[in-house]
Amino acid sequence: MAKQKIAEVDRSLYDFKDDESDFYRIKDGLTPDIVGQISDEKHDPDWMRQFRLDSLKVYQKLRVPDWGPSIDGLDMSRIATYVRPNTNMKGNWNEVPEEIKNTFEKLGIPQAERESLAGVGAQYDSELVYHNVKDEVAQQGVVYTDMESALTGDYKDMVKEYFMKLVPPTDHKFAALHGAVWSGGSFVYVPKGVKVEIPLQSYFRLNAKGAGQFEHTLIIVDEGADLHFIEGCSAPKYNVANLHAGCVELYVKKNAHLRYSTIENWSKNMYNLNTKRALVDEGATMEWVSGSFGSHVSYLYPTTILRGDNSHSEFTGITFAGAGQNLDTGAKMIHSGRNTSSYINTKSISKGGGISTYRSSVVINKNAHGAKASVSCASLMLDAESRSDTVPAMIVNTSDADVGHEAKIGRISDEAVFYLMSRGITEQEARAMIVSGFANPVSKELPLEYAAEMNNLIKLELEN
Repeated sequence: MAKQKIAEVDRSLYDFKDDESDFYRIKDGLTPDIVGQISDEKHDPDWMRQFRLDSLKVYQKLRVPDWGPSIDGLDMSRIATYVRPNTNMKGNWNEVPEEIKNTFEKLGIPQAERESLAGVGAQYDSELVYHNVKDEVAQQGVVYTDMESALTGDYKDMVKEYFMKLVPPTDHKFAALHGAVWSGGSFVYVPKGVKVEIPLQSYFRLNAKGAGQFEHTLIIVDEGADLHFIEGCSAPKYNVANLHAGCVELYVKKNAHLRYSTIENWSKNMYNLNTKRALVDEGATMEWVSGSFGSHVSYLYPTTILRGDNSHSEFTGITFAGAGQNLDTGAKMIHSGRNTSSYINTKSISKGGGISTYRSSVVINKNAHGAKASVSCASLMLDAESRSDTVPAMIVNTSDADVGHEAKIGRISDEAVFYLMSRGITEQEARAMIVSGFANPVSKELPLEYAAEMNNLIKLELEN
């Protein structure tokens, strides 16, 4: 954005730096003026402007959660809630500024798009810098665009109908923060009966020091449709706190199918306070695949509401907590319809004093007759300094439900390491092989290139 355009607005709301003349950030902290300025930048309709201001009021009233990992190191007065890169969104990769393009090329984004994706969105700090969908997918009527374009364009009524209805600002303090300052993210609509054969992907890069990223993802898979959506996240490491408080809302209509895969590789100065939720109608299926390898502190519990009869959900996840990390993750399944079923399968690895907490909740409501739910969690500690906790909760309000839970906690077997070393493998390679095998239930659910990325992340964590 040119400086003369910036000068037209109230400069008191901005921080300017000589070495950052190609972008600007709204001043740290949060006030109604700052929220209003974000709304101006986004060209919000009146209802969204009011929604942001109402969310801010809720944020100011709610308290920080006190039951999980401490987030005392997160000082919101020092977090920039909006950082604009030096470009508008492009539909041609060659038009993206070189510095930003190089960042994403190192992550393999354009290559993945060419080889195995139906469409790609790439967000840099607070704005999408690239968005594209293949012609053959668009011709099927599939809508894949950025949230701002959907909010102000042809899909504004649909956005207004669904936006933050699954995750209302009153849900928790950081949902309210998201409602006030959200920026960027993706809007997807898959029409009735359309099956998208190859995945769509959004990738989020938080590059600014001391900033927050608050993207909003809204996906609606209509009756009988099918979609696989992949989300990737990363950030460089700084010596100050960064914040991620995005929101994902997924609507899976009657007899539809949605798989939502996430690989998060945040830096270890990141506070990852993300919220994800899905509403599943009759005969529909929701699948979550999650890999979490970064952040200083995480609160992350994807939630599925099985509203429709005969609906089904599965959650498969892995978490790796290294030195200085406290990752509190899990999943929640809420059964409301009859003959619903859910399965949670999680793996956690801790090393170097890292803390990994598995926290889950299965709720069987009184009308969910014939519901079936199964939870399996396994933890692997790689040294005596690390910690792993399991906090499952099950609330069953009907007498004809089938609910089960299994938990395992252990360490790498010295005998297994010795056996592999006797076959000519080094100790480090042996440990890496065992950990990769432990993580296999997650990696096998990902497309090949993303499974390879996850295995590389595990290898890097083991080497550090």
